[in-house]
Amino acid sequence: MSRIQITVVSRYLPEQSEPDRHVFAYTIRLRNVGVETAQLLRRYWRITDANGEVEEVRGDGVVGEQPSIAPGGEYEYTSGAILETEVGAMEGHYEFRLASGETFKAPIAAFSLRMPNSVH
Repeated sequence: MSRIQITVVSRYLPEQSEPDRHVFAYTIRLRNVGVETAQLLRRYWRITDANGEVEEVRGDGVVGEQPSIAPGGEYEYTSGAILETEVGAMEGHYEFRLASGETFKAPIAAFSLRMPNSVH
């Protein structure tokens, strides 16, 4: 049973990118489709570039916040990633705590980071 609906939109930032340093932004919307308020405690990301290089990122909250999302409520934020390649992917999970004290992980399906018109 999914308690948090996660949607992701990613985009390439050419004005901040250089050869071998490709900057991407991603905007994530979290919607609480459960029946209890859920607080986002932690994040985990697995970022893979086109060379197969993997970076794992763990930390508290997102963009310096640990938001609580009421049932039916949404939270949206934008962050970024830098890759050496024109193409990559991210996936991971968020860890939430419900008002009742139960914790759970909400998986973030893999999404692509790609420079427009890239061949890969």
